[in-house]
This record gives sequence, structure tokens and C-alpha cells, in this order.
Amino acid sequence: MYSFPAEASWRTSSYTQQQNCVEVADTPGLSAVRDTKNRDNGHLAFMSPEWHAFIDSVKS
Repeated sequence: MYSFPAEASWRTSSYTQQQNCVEVADTPGLSAVRDTKNRDNGHLAFMSPEWHAFIDSVKS
């Protein structure tokens, strides 16, 4: 698991629908995702190329 800075700037996903959403944050080389309703439960962090490959596969 990758370490992600606590001061990261989180934004709501552009695919958000009402309250069922996730938040995404980026730092150089890393991307992270967390559940908006359960922010205290932590996040999943990925190397940016891994995250972008995932997003590209979901879009296609």
C-alpha cells in the first residue's frame, strides 16, 4: 500500500450521483480514492499510471 499525504486536496468524482460517490485526490505520482460517506475509513492509493489505466478501462 502506498503512503498518501494527510493534507491532500480531495475532490468529488465527476461521476457523482447524489450522495453515492467517491472522492479522488492526486499528488505527484500518486492518486487516491475514498468513500465520501466513510472518510474516516481510509483510502486506496495507487501509482498514477495504474489509476489512469483503471479509469481508461472503465470508460471503454
